[in-house]
Amino acid sequence: MVALGGIGAQAMLLSESERAMVASHLLESLPSGLENDEGMAEALRRDAEMGRDPAAGMTPKETPKAFGRRSSHAIEQDGRSLLP
Repeated sequence: MVALGGIGAQAMLLSESERAMVASHLLESLPSGLENDEGMAEALRRDAEMGRDPAAGMTPKETPKAFGRRSSHAIEQDGRSLLP
């Protein structure tokens, strides 16, 4: 049996898109009861959409605007913006 810590450490060596693919496969492998969860269904739909067209996503700066929140500069820690 493979140690969970070892799998996690190896997964972190993957690129972001590779980790997203692994996460998607793991989520799809879970019991079917989760398929009835609207949030999970939406997450899987969005994951598939991003897989087909990565440009369909939003940048970190676009996200707050899309949800009617203050500008991305509102996301700060210790007076510094966490977004580029």
